[in-house]
Amino acid sequence: MSSEWTVHGSRPIYTSAWVRLDLVDVEPRGRARYEHHLVRFAPVAAVVVVNDRDEVLMMWRHRFATGTWSWEIPSGIVEDGESLEAAAVREVFEETGWQVDEVEELAYVQPIGGMSNAEHHVFLAHGATYVAPPVDTHEADRVEWIPISRIQGMIDRREIVAGVAVTGLLQVLARRP
Repeated sequence: MSSEWTVHGSRPIYTSAWVRLDLVDVEPRGRARYEHHLVRFAPVAAVVVVNDRDEVLMMWRHRFATGTWSWEIPSGIVEDGESLEAAAVREVFEETGWQVDEVEELAYVQPIGGMSNAEHHVFLAHGATYVAPPVDTHEADRVEWIPISRIQGMIDRREIVAGVAVTGLLQVLARRP
């Protein structure tokens, strides 16, 4: 027996360049139809940048929505017509001032699948070259290289809490020899 829901239609409630909120007419199997909120986002590309000293490029930043400070990896919205890889490379440069040449797939996450179509594509980059101060100066108060050996403890102490950062960093830790 399938538990797939039937979608009868949807209507936008709010739309901006960043997000769209829809009311979707759904019918779970064996249940009455109802309208369910769905938050639609553009895909996000994020990058764990690791250097040859076993350090990760991190950004210390404030998130007004939660009122918290934490360490994050470079990440951002994939622009229309942009490949995931190009967005990942661009975000590293814009947010940190460091340039990576290549990225490889590391993880794929749907962070809130019950209420959103959000997709986070996490990449890994080996090495980076400092080019200039960050273009997006509002993104972080500090950009630093953090030893990988400190990452698990930082996650445990809630110094790293962003889902895309935790996902990528745990993947790196899990794949270490």
